[in-house]
Amino acid sequence: MNPWAVESLCTPACATDAAPRVSLGERVRRYASLTCALSRGVSVGGRLAEPGVLRTRARAVLRALGVRLEAGTEPLRVPGCAGGTGTLIVANHISWLDVISLLAVEPVALLAKREVGRWPVIGTLARRSGTRFIDRDRVRELPKVIESLASMLHAGRSVMVFPQATTWCSVSGGRFRRATFQAAVEAGAPVRPVTIDYYQNGTPSTVAGFLGDEDFGASLRRVVGAGGLAARVTAHRPLFGADRRTLAAEARAAVSVSELPAHA
Repeated sequence: MNPWAVESLCTPACATDAAPRVSLGERVRRYASLTCALSRGVSVGGRLAEPGVLRTRARAVLRALGVRLEAGTEPLRVPGCAGGTGTLIVANHISWLDVISLLAVEPVALLAKREVGRWPVIGTLARRSGTRFIDRDRVRELPKVIESLASMLHAGRSVMVFPQATTWCSVSGGRFRRATFQAAVEAGAPVRPVTIDYYQNGTPSTVAGFLGDEDFGASLRRVVGAGGLAARVTAHRPLFGADRRTLAAEARAAVSVSELPAHA
């Protein structure tokens, strides 16, 4: 069985608006702003790898798309860990916007499927953040991926993973695969569960979903036209343990509960 081969039950039909679409004029303005934000990101060259610069550019992309970022004050990394290890940050997966939203809160290395590196908008941001890309068709790669993640965590570098392995239209969709949690066990690193969810004018929304066989352009057009869209990033209490099965179950339970109140 291929641990990377996960089929979501969600389709593009699940991604719907919970608020009126913005006007054509506003969509044109957003596309122009997005082009400007991406051009500025390219213009900084190698400095885009610097956490502060990457966070600024990711936030600029969200603003250009008309997406408001909501996040608590809790950092994604767990400070002061014994042995100076990094943090394995695990989040649910709904959209390509997840990556931009997380980088806008706290730039860390990501574990992502190989295709992400070729996507416009987020491919460059992901590569510059030190993303580790995986080929989900090569099951033999898994032990090396886990070893690499454990080494990064042991060296003090935090890593973000999406253990659902594919996108779903809701926070609770899909179980958490246990494999990547083994890296935290081997490195003696904490696990930080993070919830990512989306709202339109305070109402839960699936409009940001990137689902099934949908192409990136179609998803981008839907996001650009969304009214009152907000991305909410909620960090939960860190988890510690020596059993990946338990860590995966506890992380999924934590992620399924959003802690920030909705905004009107």
